[in-house]
Amino acid sequence: MIIYHLSTECYPVAKVGGLADVVGALPKYQNKIKDIDAKVVMPWYNKSFVHDHEFDIVFDGFIHQGSSMLQVQVLKEKTNALGFELFMVRIPGLLDRDNPYGYSDESFQFLAFQHGALHWLSAMGIRPDVLHCHDYHTGLVPFMIEHCPEFSFLKGVKTIGTIHNGEYQGMMSWEMANYMPAFDQYKWGLLDWNGVINPLASMIKCANAFTTVSQGYLEELFVSFRGLESLVRDEFGKAYGIINGIDTEVWNPETDPMLDFNFNVKNAIAQKKKNKERLCKEYGLKPELPLFAFIGRFATEKGADFLPDVVWKSIKQSYGALNIMILGSGNSYIENKLKEYDYVYSNFALDLGYKEHLSHKIYASADFLLMPSRVEPCGLNQMYSMRYGTVPIVRYTGGLRDTVEDVSTGGAGINFTFPGVDDIIHAMNRALLVYNKKGEMENLIRANMNFDFAWEKSAEKYIALYKN
Repeated sequence: MIIYHLSTECYPVAKVGGLADVVGALPKYQNKIKDIDAKVVMPWYNKSFVHDHEFDIVFDGFIHQGSSMLQVQVLKEKTNALGFELFMVRIPGLLDRDNPYGYSDESFQFLAFQHGALHWLSAMGIRPDVLHCHDYHTGLVPFMIEHCPEFSFLKGVKTIGTIHNGEYQGMMSWEMANYMPAFDQYKWGLLDWNGVINPLASMIKCANAFTTVSQGYLEELFVSFRGLESLVRDEFGKAYGIINGIDTEVWNPETDPMLDFNFNVKNAIAQKKKNKERLCKEYGLKPELPLFAFIGRFATEKGADFLPDVVWKSIKQSYGALNIMILGSGNSYIENKLKEYDYVYSNFALDLGYKEHLSHKIYASADFLLMPSRVEPCGLNQMYSMRYGTVPIVRYTGGLRDTVEDVSTGGAGINFTFPGVDDIIHAMNRALLVYNKKGEMENLIRANMNFDFAWEKSAEKYIALYKN
């Protein structure tokens, strides 16, 4: 079975969030299953990965997008260094940029990617068994292969759409239809939702099946999906919730080259302490105090807007009996407020930006990880933290409730129900009680490290879905 994953992100080529981690791991683990050949197709980026690896140009052609003629090149990484064949679509001026997102012509950019990828497959006579489309950036692919004559060679290829985050749907005005490949005008309703083209809605309508990245998140979409609630209820017969896994080859505290001190379950207590001491020394924190951490984008869906108040209130109420460290960026108000507290409080450390190496060190050093998310389709950070013996403190939502059970019911994490500063502080106070019981804390560290979040199980579920 031949599967092509289409995505705008793939770790370690280009990463903004969890989408990259999934696309960088799932096909690798699928390829370990007998008779499976999974590949990835993504845009070309001006990133270090593409400059550090050798590529062959396997296709060079042109597409028409509106009145523009665009050159389309497809480059294949020579060595399959990621555990799968990697193809990158390059279009000068559109798919040759430094970053996946943040450009004023994103709709045009993502249309070009989908058009270019399908043009290449059709022109070269490549007919996969499954096209697996990830998020709205590739959401028009199921429609295009069925209703655009240009891709008639691909008509009938099975399509799976995965919703990694339903908050982003890629809505664009109907004027953008002028830049799509010619399509059967009678089928316009498959693109439309409330008077605009909605790629995520189109994916749900047109794909043979669609998945969410946890069962809990799928259930939430029936009642909260930014206007698509009725659609997902209508299409529930082809909806599946499959929890993400983590790449245990990359996220392995025993072999992780990014850590100062590696460890396993047997020596975790002593080695985590060494990592914590090293990190605290670097950032001026007190290693004898419990360390709470947050890693991620400063987005309201992540509950990042709570962080400034959580910092000052928790330090004040505990009389400075804890450390807090935050790694992230994305909102200037939150960044500036946290910078202010970084200057004021010796118990608080801030590092702005996306830093993969530092995130590994924090997971290996922190005692607790804060995830106060309003929306969390799956969440990978809690799995990373547990893998590294760090206790997650999570809001009971989406994939977090599927993966983290509260200590009060025999689990190894701490849950809270409502998104808000007071609820987060209350959960942190519960964590402090656990931390001060040495035996209980050490048992939680070991219990978390023994959880199995490897991709193998989820990869098998996807293959079963493809075969179905």
